Amino acid sequence: MGGSIRNATLFALLCLALCRGLWNQVQAGPPPKPSIWADPAPMVTKGSSVTIWCQGSLQADVYYLYREGVYTATGKKDLQDSSNKTSFSIESMSSQTAGLYQCAYHSHRNRNGWSERSDPLRLLVTGVYSAPSLSAHPGPVVASGENVSLLCSSEFTSVTFHLLKEGGADPPRHVESRSHHWREPAVFPVDPVNTSHGGTYRCYYNPHFYPYVWSHPSGPLQLEVTGVYKEPSLSAQPGSLVLSGDNLTLQCHSEAGFDRFALTRDEGLTPPQNLHGQHSSDFPLGHVSHTHGGQYRCYGRHNLSYAWSAPSAPLEILIAGMYEKPSLSAQPGPSVSWGENVTLQCGSEIWMDTFHLSKEGSPAPPQHLHLQDTAAPFQANFTIGPLTSDHEGTYRCYGSNSTSPYLLSLPSDPLELRVSASHSKDYTVENLIQMGVACMILLILGILLFEAWHNPTRS
Repeated sequence: MGGSIRNATLFALLCLALCRGLWNQVQAGPPPKPSIWADPAPMVTKGSSVTIWCQGSLQADVYYLYREGVYTATGKKDLQDSSNKTSFSIESMSSQTAGLYQCAYHSHRNRNGWSERSDPLRLLVTGVYSAPSLSAHPGPVVASGENVSLLCSSEFTSVTFHLLKEGGADPPRHVESRSHHWREPAVFPVDPVNTSHGGTYRCYYNPHFYPYVWSHPSGPLQLEVTGVYKEPSLSAQPGSLVLSGDNLTLQCHSEAGFDRFALTRDEGLTPPQNLHGQHSSDFPLGHVSHTHGGQYRCYGRHNLSYAWSAPSAPLEILIAGMYEKPSLSAQPGPSVSWGENVTLQCGSEIWMDTFHLSKEGSPAPPQHLHLQDTAAPFQANFTIGPLTSDHEGTYRCYGSNSTSPYLLSLPSDPLELRVSASHSKDYTVENLIQMGVACMILLILGILLFEAWHNPTRS
């Protein structure tokens, strides 16, 4: 019995020794490496406050903060605190407080005591130098699959430029500029463009010798991507040709369920410089004047997105009432037979090199003819035919100059075109009469033959 007790005691002592050895081995290892971060962000505006956090072990007794490898501050942990982190506050950010930070901690309960230092934290101060400018070439509205470059310019030389996208998870892009040419921009190519590139961008710069001291941010640049969805259609109410002073509304139609719409006015081959979206698909232009003439397109997109549809087909808005009215006549006359042709002649006493013909109530845009010979008389001939009843109606014509193609004259006096089917009816009656005469002759011959057959001549 006594031997069993001694054996049990020896076994317990042996277990305690083994456990103590394992515990000492654990204590002999280095404490876990801490982590470091800045709140609210590692980019801080000059004069603003920031908090640096260091997170280590529950056994940590005291934390140490280092800037550029030099000890700067101590964060003691309250003995009553069960947290595994501490904070270091900077009340007013400046060039002197910007830099590369690390932290470490010490634990009295660990035989090694000191942890290794955290990974470095780049704490940047912004707003120290004047803001650069940010632009896009060829423009900030880019079709999907095409190329664009963002250009950041500053009055300073030998600096490093930084491009950041708001809300983006990607780190800033950097371009070093060692040029001594004033305002030579840094180029950030984006190609080919896709929907992920859409968003708001800003750029900064810093002198080469002060990597953590940055300028004010540039103004925001919104990069918008088009051609992602099917194009909508654009129409005008009451029509695309209106008199100066009339009310006009452009309407963008789509089956894609867009939440926002944008209207642009084309200026030659230059792409639009922005797409100002609105929730309504109606764009009231109000009482139009000569400034409203031009070629318009519309786009659609969904909310909270920089991805737009392809542009609609262009719609030309023509503003009439800018010049004296031309004259309108019909050759051979306003009453024409079915199937024939008619020529509507539009002429002006003042110099005009383009003429437009419209039909009241027709949804089709006006026809137009450009004169190759600009010598007097100033007249265009619109040939219509073969005529049907669809061509009947009231016509007016307008004149314009190629130097201002969307500004038209006052409308001509109305011309009523009538299509007559009388000739066709006359031919039908004549044919019926001829057929009737032929039938009478055949009937008489039949009667004579019938009588001759039943009353033969006897010799």
